[in-house]
Amino acid sequence: MDALVRPTVDPAFAAGALAFLLAGVALGTASGLVPGLHANNFALLLAGFAPSVPADPLFVGVAMLGAGVVHSFLDIVPALALGVPDAATAVAALPGHRLVIAGRGREAVRLSAVGSGLAVALAVPLAVPITWLMIRWYPTLRAHLPLLLGAVVVALVLTESSRRAAVGGLVAFLASAALGLATLDADPAAPLSTGGVLAPLFAGLFGVPVLVDALGGDGVPPQADPQIAMDARDLGTSAGAGSLAGAVVGYVPGVSAAIAAVAAMPAVPSESVDRGFVVATSGANTANTIFALFALVALGTPRTGVTVAIDRAGVPFALPLLLVAAATAACFGFALVVLVGDPYLRIVGNADYTRLSVGVLGLLALVSYAFAGAFGVCVLIVAGALGLAPPRVGARRVHLMGVLIGPLIAG
Repeated sequence: MDALVRPTVDPAFAAGALAFLLAGVALGTASGLVPGLHANNFALLLAGFAPSVPADPLFVGVAMLGAGVVHSFLDIVPALALGVPDAATAVAALPGHRLVIAGRGREAVRLSAVGSGLAVALAVPLAVPITWLMIRWYPTLRAHLPLLLGAVVVALVLTESSRRAAVGGLVAFLASAALGLATLDADPAAPLSTGGVLAPLFAGLFGVPVLVDALGGDGVPPQADPQIAMDARDLGTSAGAGSLAGAVVGYVPGVSAAIAAVAAMPAVPSESVDRGFVVATSGANTANTIFALFALVALGTPRTGVTVAIDRAGVPFALPLLLVAAATAACFGFALVVLVGDPYLRIVGNADYTRLSVGVLGLLALVSYAFAGAFGVCVLIVAGALGLAPPRVGARRVHLMGVLIGPLIAG
């Protein structure tokens, strides 16, 4: 009788993979808590250092993926804590900020963690059939990408709350598209050789305006208990919508998690719009990591900074191991959001918010200089001024994603 075949595990290999995964978790924790450090730029930094790491490229890929997943969990924390406007500008606040202003910041942190965690759990089984469909549809999608992105822009404009907001959103899109066309292909001299203009662009468009609006504000108000005031069905629906939105982000160039989450909003219960938006956006942001990995393996097209870094580092496409690494990193990310989020909100709440906002603005300028030199600081200032405009006319800042969509439409 033939002997039973038993799977074997190489202890040395498993220990090495775990060590690199933990290193990636640590890096993702640090990067996720730094305001203005965009995940794409952080991943390209890792890609720059990867060749000098004396280790199996697969281990390096595990570390990169782990860092990217944890970063996608934790970047909500500084976004909530360091971008809270004064009560006078609350009308321009993002949904997560409105929850913080209402004293529900601890709940918002947990909503984000649950949204990201559920999205990863849903993304892994969904990735196989969606990838199968995309392999067949991708040539058509690519051939008609400008039309698809144009339809996205039209939908975003038409779903604004008023005619004034719709016109303002269209102007914001056109202005950010012009900014993207003028800057994205630039290759400025900078201290970091793996830098680029994405960091100052995104920090300026989406980070600087909220901090400027918050200058002179009272910071984070006292936060109530962390209990989630959203029933399980609505929570699951929002997370599912976010996971499907992450699939769109993973396969369609130029579509961000915020845009995908806006598209997913019809699935979010109307009585829990702010909470549902936090869940869906966080879910799309994290699920995107899984779908982008499948897109890289199946189509050879890196869609995120992490997959670009994996591609550049020559990481073998050992999909089962990479998926296990992503799922394990997601568990760490979930726990870290809950452990770090409350103290982060408390520390910021006890700080001088004007000084803190100025300090963070200075940090964004420093990050911009590191990635794109003096040119990056200029881009930060111009983008920041542009980012202030949409809320003044009641429009969403998501129109500013024209900075990526515009150049893609223009070809």
